[in-house]
Amino acid sequence: MSAEIQTVLKPWGYEEIWALTEDYVGKYLYIKDGHRLSRQYHKTKEETVRVLEGILTVEIGDATSFLSRQLKEGEVYHVTPRTIHRFGADNGDVRMVEVSTPHLEDVVRLEDDYARNSS
Repeated sequence: MSAEIQTVLKPWGYEEIWALTEDYVGKYLYIKDGHRLSRQYHKTKEETVRVLEGILTVEIGDATSFLSRQLKEGEVYHVTPRTIHRFGADNGDVRMVEVSTPHLEDVVRLEDDYARNSS
């Protein structure tokens, strides 16, 4: 297990990975106001997020047909493999915690505000 917190800078904010094992990952995500992650899915990775501060916008579905909802502090959302999703901060900064399977490179980006390719 990783003994140090690893900070990973992202164009939308940053992540702090605080647990990394063969079985699970724990990390905090900080999304800056007005920014959002990729519209993406994971082939294998499964994740659950909980909003710690702010209001998280969650979009489920592809760019032409998606459902959008807002999660408030304390609310939880579970993402299963192959679910197309996008997280964003439309109403101020967001801080959330994510626990997931350890497939950190399993990201298929379908749409990205920062012109990044799939991992």
